Amino acid sequence: MNRSALLLVLPLLAGCNMHSKMPGDDDEAVSIKADENGNLEFNLPIVEGKMKLPAGVMHNGDVDIDGVKMMPGSAITGFSVFAGDKGSTVNLAFNAPAAPDEVRSYYVDQFKKQGVEAALAGNSITGKSKDGGDFTIDVSPAAKGSRGKIVIHDKD
Repeated sequence: MNRSALLLVLPLLAGCNMHSKMPGDDDEAVSIKADENGNLEFNLPIVEGKMKLPAGVMHNGDVDIDGVKMMPGSAITGFSVFAGDKGSTVNLAFNAPAAPDEVRSYYVDQFKKQGVEAALAGNSITGKSKDGGDFTIDVSPAAKGSRGKIVIHDKD
């Protein structure tokens, strides 16, 4: 999933505020983060910068975890990706229109339909993606439905 996020960002780099970095500083880590307003910051081995994503990218993003889409009516409110030589971590924040129990049930049911290991653990869902990465989905009440955070760890 982290590679997909990186590939989405690369075509947009042409029209943004970028600064080159000295190659050979041995920092091979990649980090990307965005807030719900589409303000994106990135730090790649050869360049770092900031840019504004087009309207709707955050809220209408097509997120897919092993064939499981975001709950219908949900909106991404932020994300970050960190990838280094010891693996990667993807964080996605979202709002969903349903109560927390409904959101958790939706994800557990959808993962089971895709053959992905997932189970309830208190207010969270824990599981292992098809490629072996661990994930957690925390869901809590919000003013209009639920607020959630998805964290995916990949060792590759």
